[in-house]
Amino acid sequence: MEVVLAVLGIAIVLFAVITLAKSVRIVPQQRMDVVERLGKYQRTLSPGLNLLVPFIDSVRTKVDMREQVVSFPPQPVITSDNLVVSIDTVLYFKVVDPVRATYEISHFLQAIEQLTVTTLRNVIGSLDLERALTSRDQINKHLSSVLDETTGRWGIKVTRVEIKAIEPPPSIRDSMEKQMRAERERRATILNAEGHKQAAILTAEGEKQAAVLRADGDRQSRILQAEGQAKAIRTVFDAIHQANPSQKVLAYQYLQSLPQIANGTANKVWILPTELTKALEGLGGALGGLANMAGDEPRHGGLDPAAVEREAAEAAEAAAAEAERLNAEVREAQTEALPAPDPIPPTAALGGADYDGAAHIEKR
Repeated sequence: MEVVLAVLGIAIVLFAVITLAKSVRIVPQQRMDVVERLGKYQRTLSPGLNLLVPFIDSVRTKVDMREQVVSFPPQPVITSDNLVVSIDTVLYFKVVDPVRATYEISHFLQAIEQLTVTTLRNVIGSLDLERALTSRDQINKHLSSVLDETTGRWGIKVTRVEIKAIEPPPSIRDSMEKQMRAERERRATILNAEGHKQAAILTAEGEKQAAVLRADGDRQSRILQAEGQAKAIRTVFDAIHQANPSQKVLAYQYLQSLPQIANGTANKVWILPTELTKALEGLGGALGGLANMAGDEPRHGGLDPAAVEREAAEAAEAAAAEAERLNAEVREAQTEALPAPDPIPPTAALGGADYDGAAHIEKR
């Protein structure tokens, strides 16, 4: 009897525990439970502590109210240019009404997947491969609007649809890689040409500036040289006027300069001026009595008369010899090129009394 009472007591305690467990329901945050009473919808349990009628009320489904992410497997889709591409999609959704999500449709996740695939095929079928690869935002918006409109009556909100990858066939990928490679090479060639163009422009600008600077430097140099030559001529001219040389000294210097004028390698024609006769006449007078001429007395500390006479004689002889040599060369050149004209007498070349003007002697 005692054993029966003990078993009965244990059974009562166990029944009480089970009854208490079935009557108390703790729902966590972001979850809602759908409760049925005798197979009929009774109420929805909110997060927290909830009491149920044991053995009468039961929890049908436990609905997660958080936003969920589902990645669908790749789906083959045909584009408008008859190319089969493989598209991976990612779906973001959340349950806004647990009652409709439970009773309006069975397996709502599978229904969303099938709806996404059919909608994606309709959208991609109206686009070619190029537009499909570059119009992901447009495709995502279209899918979101269609899915949200359809799943709204199921108590589900589609927040976002993303196309994760679009994989064209291998042959198309090879063609696209070749096209991209050719495009990159074209851009590289254009950039290289632009670089050469800019380099050529900069080089030309640099050469232009260098030429301008060189021309300016040459101009400044010539101006300075001309100013220096003008200053030197002015200085010599002032020195000559201050020294006040006589006509005999000037004639002597003139005769000394004649051989240097004749020896120039670039001279083709040598002009003997008429003043040469006067210089020779003055020099002859100097040979006769340079020291005793009137108005040409040497100054204190001036030139030695004997030395002047000797140098004048040597200069006269050198000038006569040079004139004779030049006359011979002219005659020889005329004999080779043209009929020989009448020879020019040395007296005429030296500016005699019968010759007026300048005598032209061609130097070979």
